Amino acid sequence: MSGEMGRKFLYALAGLAYALRTQPNMRFHLLAALAVLAAAFILGVDRYELLFLFLAITLVLLAEMFNTALETVVDLASPGFHPLAKAAKDVAAGAVLLAALHAVATGVVVFYPHLRLILQTFR
Repeated sequence: MSGEMGRKFLYALAGLAYALRTQPNMRFHLLAALAVLAAAFILGVDRYELLFLFLAITLVLLAEMFNTALETVVDLASPGFHPLAKAAKDVAAGAVLLAALHAVATGVVVFYPHLRLILQTFR
């Protein structure tokens, strides 16, 4: 069983690597996530705030990967233009947008109090 689990883990890593290698938005989201986490550590967010940030980051990365998977399957099944293929891709892209907006809102809620305190010290 462990050999099978090891292979499945490698397949999952290959999927992650494929998304990072082929999808500019995935790379952008990952870099943004790293910047957010760096800011969180610099600003000293507490562990609960950090959990909310991790959740938002994970949601965006998952949405981006599902979007990539769906777009790949749609391209395979419908190489030419089809309105339903377009609708599927648009809905998947909309899911990524929704996850990204959630992440921005989470960032504002988490970081605003910390940044406000820093700005008040300069007054």
